[in-house]
Amino acid sequence: MGFSFDLKQANTSWDNWKSYLGQAVEFAEELGISEDRIVSLATQAGAVLAENVPPANPEQRTMKELWEVADSEERQVIGRLMTKIAKKNR
Repeated sequence: MGFSFDLKQANTSWDNWKSYLGQAVEFAEELGISEDRIVSLATQAGAVLAENVPPANPEQRTMKELWEVADSEERQVIGRLMTKIAKKNR
């Protein structure tokens, strides 16, 4: 059990990004972290990424724009949806 954090590798394409997120979610589940906590962490990560990491592809630019106009409830929804996408792409 382990997870390697290599954002440069994951941030090269949308498919790589979804795969990377899927691995992160899988790792969190293996650690016994609840789905609600995973969504909370995904939402926190979304905030950090939106503020500090330039989008690497059109899909990430779209996600950043959505994040910037969303209120806190909508950001929770984005975090939950990204978690669902990640689970689908493991």
